[in-house]
Amino acid sequence: MITPPAGSNAQVGRALLHALRNAGISVLYQDRTLKTVWARNMRAPWEDNAGDDEGAALPPLQAERLDAARQRVASSSNPERLELNVPGPNGMRWFEVWVDADVDEDGAILGVVTTKVETTEQKRREQTLKTLLREVSHRSKNLLAIIQSIATQTGRYSGTLADFLVRFRGRLHSLASSQDLVTSSNWRGAKLRDLVSNQAERYLANPERSLRFDGDDPYLNPNAALHIGLAMHELAVNSVSYGALSQPQGFVEVTARMIQPPEGDKTLLLIWAENIGAQHVRQSAKRFGSVALERVVPTSLNGQSSLEIKDSRLEYRLSVPQSNFESD
Repeated sequence: MITPPAGSNAQVGRALLHALRNAGISVLYQDRTLKTVWARNMRAPWEDNAGDDEGAALPPLQAERLDAARQRVASSSNPERLELNVPGPNGMRWFEVWVDADVDEDGAILGVVTTKVETTEQKRREQTLKTLLREVSHRSKNLLAIIQSIATQTGRYSGTLADFLVRFRGRLHSLASSQDLVTSSNWRGAKLRDLVSNQAERYLANPERSLRFDGDDPYLNPNAALHIGLAMHELAVNSVSYGALSQPQGFVEVTARMIQPPEGDKTLLLIWAENIGAQHVRQSAKRFGSVALERVVPTSLNGQSSLEIKDSRLEYRLSVPQSNFESD
């Protein structure tokens, strides 16, 4: 402890007042009967109640807690700490309160010192963090459920372990790519055009020529982004293996259209179309890719889908309800 030089009490007092104001600390001194002696830097909601009716600024239950703590400190000299919440015009305000005894050299109690610091912003940050952690936990569980489903279905349609690993890794990479878009938007979701490009361009030497996107570009929510991303991955892999993208001049067309029925919400109609060539029609046997496109993805979005191969042309249609996206 640094002892101030003689004659500097006024300077010390002024410096301490500056420190209290800068730190947002309020101090109230009461005698042993809890009569107010002085108060410094009393802020809302106490600035107009710094006298003996200070408790009038608090809800009755909070005022009783504070008064009881002061009485205990005045009789025992044992310090107490409590948290108070006070309703305000902009919501609840929180305060950390310390109640200490002022004792002389012989240990006699001279008074009670109450120190208050507002912790509203800290409390709100803590609540926001808890909310975010719950959201992360919820989304992580959803993502793990998707991965578990993909692993099960991939295993069901894989003939060998090597085949399973290749397909499963590709699907995990697809999820990771979509998840990166979702995370970069602070979990808001992803734009449809970005999602389609993100999934397809990994397999394209010349994306500008091979991928032709036309139409609306809504913002998909995180669940829709992951599942539509998976659908785009399956279509792109199939196209590179058997369809238009396996041909030097081949290309795919992705069209997105908002449909507004006379009654009800908008629906996004997403269409993937390509010419696959007659020699590849036989490759359309049911496997996980078609199961994901026709069952897993539409079910997860509460939508509908169809996958048709006719006259050497593949066309996948996915109907996405408005609950999965934001419309302009």
